[in-house]
Amino acid sequence: MAYKGGLIGSDNLYVPDAPTIGDASAGNTEVSVAFTAPSDVGNDAITAYGVSVTDGTNVIGATGSSSPVTVTGLTNGTSYTAQVWAINDYGNGPLSAATSSFSPVAPRGLFFGGQGPSSDTDVNVIDFITITSTGNAQDFGDIGQTAAFSYAVGNATRSVVATGKYNGSTSNVIEFVTPTSAGNASDFGDTTVARVKAAGASNSTRGLFMAGNSSNVIDYITIASTGNAIDFGDTTRNAGGAGSGASPTRAILAGGSPSSNVIEYVTIASTGNAQDFGDLAQAAENMVGCSSDTRALVGMVNGKIESITIASLGNAVNFGETQYENVLTSPFACSSNTRAVFAGGKRSSYFNNIEYFTIASASNGTDFGDLTVARNRGAAIGTAHGGLQ
Repeated sequence: MAYKGGLIGSDNLYVPDAPTIGDASAGNTEVSVAFTAPSDVGNDAITAYGVSVTDGTNVIGATGSSSPVTVTGLTNGTSYTAQVWAINDYGNGPLSAATSSFSPVAPRGLFFGGQGPSSDTDVNVIDFITITSTGNAQDFGDIGQTAAFSYAVGNATRSVVATGKYNGSTSNVIEFVTPTSAGNASDFGDTTVARVKAAGASNSTRGLFMAGNSSNVIDYITIASTGNAIDFGDTTRNAGGAGSGASPTRAILAGGSPSSNVIEYVTIASTGNAQDFGDLAQAAENMVGCSSDTRALVGMVNGKIESITIASLGNAVNFGETQYENVLTSPFACSSNTRAVFAGGKRSSYFNNIEYFTIASASNGTDFGDLTVARNRGAAIGTAHGGLQ
């Protein structure tokens, strides 16, 4: 234990040892610093932990009662390191080792693969956008195989895509990327079943792959690790091309083929079968969805958007419309906690359009920019979606 000092005729006073430093997960102007408490807490119980973040010149701090501790007020794009110390009634313990360097970034949206305009061929392109701004998507890298009918989950530090179809065959391959830096996808593992048109939903620790054409399977992964998916339970029906969204505690699945108006839900942290939630205003398939931490938006084939209040059971309500009527045929959708972004799709031809909605207020879509490749039937995920709040 670390010595703090003492008085004549009294016991020596000791502060806790240094915590063992863990990972630093950077987000939008903030970082979440993980650590393990010291085994030697000194002469008294630990009352708090302090975290110090520095760019080499400036220091920003925060305190918390347990791991992880979040430090806010950082500058996106700046490189930082962090250290942690434990505190008891006798004072501050020594600093831990420093984390690896990290750089906060504004929320990103990633678009994986899809079916492209050249003879309806599958593509392996990954695009990215900064969700809080507008502008054209930029090239991020490639997934390992040309893929369509895919579905994605993720958190602030890892984006995971499960392949629906590859070379005309149904696939069970899962890949991942680090969304804060560009690069090609790496192997993650396999889903429990090969399927197309499944839906993804996630919180900060767990990603769910739900249903699909001719499938009612739900399986899950732990996003921070790699490995094969694990059985979670079943949806109430086969639901290919359904819309989905999540809060930190609950995942929503809405509509899907054959054309349905059913909404169902599961609790992400547990396992078990889906339960009835309510109904969509209209039955639909070939849908898409994303969410804030309170509201899911799901898009219909006719360009209509409906909203679902995630915390309370009940029916969906009309929200607004996309700019392009009938373009919502298997597009992409991702979100931050405040903005939903819809991209691509197909009517008589493939689209490269991107548009956005403010999730808190009902409205029609506003132009954002263009994808690098016109396409549909891919997957998308944001680094600050509602499941992470």
